[in-house]
Amino acid sequence: MTRVDYWESMALRVAETCVGTRALGPGLRSVAWVQGCPFRCKGCIAPDWIPPDGAARIMAPENLAAELLADPAVTGFTFSGGEPMAQAAGLAATITAARQERDLTLICFTGYRLADLRDSPPGPGVEDLLAQADVLIDGRYVATRNDGRGMRGSDNQEIHMLTGRLADSAGELRGGPRRAEIRLRDRSALLVGVP
Repeated sequence: MTRVDYWESMALRVAETCVGTRALGPGLRSVAWVQGCPFRCKGCIAPDWIPPDGAARIMAPENLAAELLADPAVTGFTFSGGEPMAQAAGLAATITAARQERDLTLICFTGYRLADLRDSPPGPGVEDLLAQADVLIDGRYVATRNDGRGMRGSDNQEIHMLTGRLADSAGELRGGPRRAEIRLRDRSALLVGVP
């Protein structure tokens, strides 16, 4: 595989980004939402980001890392979507590139269950992304089970502390109050958080 082929295989379809939020995890975080999700959960907060061929920016991992690091006070990244595991290789390369610049924590959402990701990864890079994640929030969203607590969208989802780096935030992640922000942009608004 040539260097060009390698980077093209890592190219990400990015639906949206947000630099410098406190709504999706502890500390000041940057968020990347990827385009495309196979699950189509009823009541999805981001239905425009479900189709894999939807409007998205095509970005190389190092460019996404640079964009998410734009605020020097950012202490962590959160990856959501869409479905991050559908673009795991590119996201793993993104956090790898970013961690060469700064010590960061990583929270990743997925509709897949952790055991399934480990036993039968849905695509390339899943093991690499899991190895980089400090917290994984897994399981499909079920609107009727949204209890309004913690970082998970519904109470069937699990919060896995994969490392000890965010251990002091485990209670907040699992059952603390939710936060949301509205970001105004030109002719649109972006909801950041778990409503």
